[in-house]
Formats: sequence, structure tokens, C-alpha cells
Amino acid sequence: MIVRHRLALAALAPLALALAACGNGENAGEAPTGELIAPIAAPAGQSWVETAATTPEGGVVVGNPQAPIRLVEYASHTCPACATFSSEAGDPLDRYVQSGVVSFEIRNQVHNALDLTLAMLVRCGSAESFHPLASQAWGNLDQILATAQTNGAALDQATEIQGPRRYQAIAETAGLLDFFAARGISRDQALQCLADPAAADRIATNSATQSDELGVTGTPTFFLNGTRIDAQGWEDVEAALQRAGARPT
Repeated sequence: MIVRHRLALAALAPLALALAACGNGENAGEAPTGELIAPIAAPAGQSWVETAATTPEGGVVVGNPQAPIRLVEYASHTCPACATFSSEAGDPLDRYVQSGVVSFEIRNQVHNALDLTLAMLVRCGSAESFHPLASQAWGNLDQILATAQTNGAALDQATEIQGPRRYQAIAETAGLLDFFAARGISRDQALQCLADPAAADRIATNSATQSDELGVTGTPTFFLNGTRIDAQGWEDVEAALQRAGARPT
């Protein structure tokens, strides 16, 4: 399903719209191809799967910062298809990243206020904790959405709040403070992260601007070395990685 994406910073889409806001973009380009690339060793005492950094585009990349094959996923934290990709790709994609040949970056396409709240929370720790926290959230997406829907009226009220309290109220209503506290982000730490309107605006602005510039109309959408690839899930992404010259360790 293709979803045309337009994000308004002042009024993010309500939750009911967000649950359907998945689907791949159109008009994929010519995927890169190349000869098999030899593994690239990490510096002594380091591991590529534990090497992470925030990118100028506002995403978080894991792996060799000079990797010759760069995989980028535009993802929504409330998108079931993104959750499926996270589950299927997990360990297999780590083995490609561990080779030093592939880096993997997640960038946000934000579909609603709950989505943006999750995007802020998975950034609440270090860059190294971003991918594991995002994976945990996607792995429990059914539970998160069920809680949000059960408290739908209260959640709608929370989204109407203006100012720093807005995302704190959304997280509280959706049970996210307890969820992330169980994964190393204390309640106080989460509340502090969620009280940063500049961070919320930055994520939302990056989402809107990049979606428009790159024609990202739904999630997940994948780019390989800057070219959008025709990929519906991990099987397609792995095939594209291998055509570009990557192999798992």
C-alpha cells in the first residue's frame, strides 16, 4: 500500500491514520552492482556492529563509517511492515555490518504523534543504543499499539497538548515510560528527552524535508549507496546487498 506523506509540524496525524501509514515508495532506481568486496577488519578491540553515530541527515548509522556499501532505511516506529523487517533482518543484517563492507542507517519518516514520541525515546540514550532500542520497540509493536488503542481517547487528548508536556503525556498514556524504563532509559531520563521541543521539531522537519526531496512516500523505503531499491523486505534487501558485492561474515 502506498501512502502519500505530508507532515505538518503543528498537527501530526492522529493515531488511527498512523496504523495504515506503511508502504513502499514508487519508482525505484537501478540498484548498484559490483564484484565481491573483501571483509574490512574493525580497529583492534572494536566491533563494527557496536560502532554507531548520528548522521548529518538526523539518522543513526551502525557499522564501518567508510563502508563501501551504505544501506539506508526510511522507517516509521508505528509501521507493522517496518517491525517485520526489523525482525527478519536483525541477526542476518548484523553479519553483513560485521563484515565492515555494509553500514546500516535508520532515518525517520514520521506518521503521527505516537511515532514521533517513539523516535524521541529511541534517541534518548547513546547512538550505540539507538538500533537496539528501535528493534525492541518494533519487536513489541503489537503490544505498544494495543495499549495506545485501549487508551485512544486519552491519547487523542494528549496529542492536543501544546508545549513540552505533549510528548510526555503521549508516552505516559501509551505506556512507553515503563516500556523504556525496562530497557535502560529511566523515567526521569525519558521525561527530560521528551521535554525538548527542538528535538521533536528536528526529527519532524528531517522527516518532511527528506521525504519530499527523495520521494519517500511510505515505509519501509530502502536506499543503497544513494539509490532507492525495489525492496519489500529482508529477502529483497539481502539480494541487493549481494548484487552490490556484500557477503555476511
